[in-house]
Amino acid sequence: MSNSTTIKQKELFGHPIGLYVLFFTEMWERFSYYGMRAILVLYLVAQTQAENAGLGWTNGDALSLYGTYTMLVYVMSIPGGWIADKFLGQKKSVLYGGLLLVAGHSILAVEEMWAFYTGLGLIIAGVGMLKPNISTMVGGLYRQGDIRRDKGFTIFYIGINVGAFLSSLIVGYVGEVHGWHYGFGLAGIGMALGLIQYVVGQKHLKHVGNFLGASENKEEKEAMKKPLTKIEKDRVVVLFISFLLVIVFWGAFEQAGGLMNIYAKENTNRMLMGWEVPASWFQSLNAMFIIFLGTSVALYWANRKLKGKVSSSLFKMIVGLIIMGTGFFFMSAAASEFNSTGASAMYWLVLAYLFHTVGELCISPVALSYITKLAPVKYASLMMGVYFAMTGFGNKLAGLLGESAEGLGEFTVFTGIAVFCVLFGGLVMVFRKKLEKLTHGAEDNEHVIHDEAEGFELADN
Repeated sequence: MSNSTTIKQKELFGHPIGLYVLFFTEMWERFSYYGMRAILVLYLVAQTQAENAGLGWTNGDALSLYGTYTMLVYVMSIPGGWIADKFLGQKKSVLYGGLLLVAGHSILAVEEMWAFYTGLGLIIAGVGMLKPNISTMVGGLYRQGDIRRDKGFTIFYIGINVGAFLSSLIVGYVGEVHGWHYGFGLAGIGMALGLIQYVVGQKHLKHVGNFLGASENKEEKEAMKKPLTKIEKDRVVVLFISFLLVIVFWGAFEQAGGLMNIYAKENTNRMLMGWEVPASWFQSLNAMFIIFLGTSVALYWANRKLKGKVSSSLFKMIVGLIIMGTGFFFMSAAASEFNSTGASAMYWLVLAYLFHTVGELCISPVALSYITKLAPVKYASLMMGVYFAMTGFGNKLAGLLGESAEGLGEFTVFTGIAVFCVLFGGLVMVFRKKLEKLTHGAEDNEHVIHDEAEGFELADN
């Protein structure tokens, strides 16, 4: 979509300053979400008579709630994206989502069951409003064909994982040692900081995330009414097929917060120089690896692109799924060691999270960028919402797989996940070229564009 209005953006480290405003907003939002996520299952299964009392649920019941909750968190991105496209615009939707999240995390600090379920409900609604729209705004910072877009999403993704890394350590420690509800409350404080930062940084986001229906520009208004073209329809088909990769990926990856979390707690020898490592701390490994490896992986793919080697988004996503799946073979080895000796070493978890992280860096930020390249502009936030809904279905699948471990055993579940991911990735790879033809060159001729020097069109993405 084109626009006659051209603006210039100030840059920092080669990217628009607005990227860093969204970076820190998402960092604190993920601090709150992943902090609560790190202790949710542990809180549910903690005995009611323990010193740090929980709800005393069975592992199966806890994983069932975890899967349903994480599914709903992302499925709500569909109405969240629709509301932004039709009524509010992305920028206001992020603001309202942040307010709901602050309220939800704060209520979780109250030690009552009504507060527990109310808090979860508000968080579900808040993430649904914030998550798809802030990601779409990142894409809006870059002009069509700008090769920096993928790298920009990786930088944004690092912000997600800075928050996740800090929250797993801080919220995880506070929740496990000082009290679960203190941990929930601390997560709410993090979200409040993110919301304040977002409001203060609005001057760098004036040109993105606005509601097109209220635009004074004639072309923007008309684009909301035009039917989809053949090219746009083909690109939507490719997006939906790529979402199958997303479901499988997150169905496997989200064992981290469920089955792998419980496995670390119950089956892993966590003694290190006479001190027992908190189980929730293993949740920080993924985020730590992303912080250290994120820019390197993005640079690797960008260099492949510039050299003319295969580096399409779909190729990256398939490779990411296969690499992540391979990581579960380390969990198979851990389960085998536990079955033989009664405990498994921590390094199996470390290796698994390393492979999961490299796979995630190849699929998740790339998928976010891919959507902003292919989605019709009038459905930009809605398509991002569908992506996160697919993530949610993957989360529910993860809960179901985790529950099955009670009957099948961890070794069977971990090995089955690994084999399926590798085989499914290989199957999609066979059809990759045919699918890429349906994108009609959306990723062709990508190169570096410096907006400070030449400006860009507001709705060019």
